Amino acid sequence: MTFEVQLHLMNNHSCGSMMRVRDEQYWCDVCEKSFCHNSQLMVHKRTHTGEKPYSCNVCEKSFSSGGQLMVHKRTHTGEKPYSCNVCDKSFSQSGNLKVHQRTHSGEKPYPCDVCEKSFSSGGQLMVHKRTHTGEKLYACNVCDKSFSQSGHLKVHQRTHSGEKPYPCDVCEKSFSSGGQLTVHKRTHTGEKPYSCNVCDKSFSQSSDLTIHKRTHSGEKPYPCDECEKWFACASNMTKHRRIHKREKP
Repeated sequence: MTFEVQLHLMNNHSCGSMMRVRDEQYWCDVCEKSFCHNSQLMVHKRTHTGEKPYSCNVCEKSFSSGGQLMVHKRTHTGEKPYSCNVCDKSFSQSGNLKVHQRTHSGEKPYPCDVCEKSFSSGGQLMVHKRTHTGEKLYACNVCDKSFSQSGHLKVHQRTHSGEKPYPCDVCEKSFSSGGQLTVHKRTHTGEKPYSCNVCDKSFSQSSDLTIHKRTHSGEKPYPCDECEKWFACASNMTKHRRIHKREKP
C-alpha cells in the first residue's frame, strides 16, 4: 500500500469520526443549523449578531468571514482566478464560474414551482419568482419607482445622477449599464445574434426579435385605453395615444 493510499484512508477515517462528533457538537443555539467545523459555526453566528470583524483596507466595507473579504478584494485588484474551460471568461468566485458553465451545458437545476421555467442559479430563480408575486424590494429614494432587482435599481438611479460609467472604446458615447454598451457596440460590429426561426431576419437586441415575432404570430399585447386598437409594441401604442391627446380640447 502506497503512502498516498494510506493517507487517503486515514483522512477518510478521521473525517468520518469527526463528522459524527461535529454533528452533535457544532450546532447553532439560535436556529437549527449544524456545521462540520466550529469555525463554520462561528462565522454563521455572525449572521445573527451582525458582527463583521474583517475590514477591507481599500474601502469601508466589512465582512463576517475572511473568505468573504478575500473575494471582495478581487473587486479592487480585478483578479479572476476561476477560468472557464470552454470559453475565455474568468470569474472572481468559483460559484459564479459554476453558474456560467451551465450556459454551455444547458443545465437549469432550479425549477419554478409556479410555472414551467427553470434557471441555472438559485438567485435567478428568486428574482424570477418576483414576477409572480409582484414583489419589488428595491425602491428609488428620488422618485416612486421600485424594482425587483438591486442591479435594476442601480441602473435606474443613474437616470437621476446622469452617471454613465460604461464608455465605448470606438466612439465617444457612454452608457449607464453594461448591457446598453454591449448593444451599442453591435452598431459598430454589425453583429445581430438574435435570429428569427420563421424568416431570415436577425436583430441586435432580443427585445427587437420579440417584437418582430409578433408580425408572424399576430400578437398585439398593448391596447389603447382610448379606443379599440391594439399594438405589437409599446412604442407604437404610445405614438398612437398622442392622436387622442391632440383631439382633446
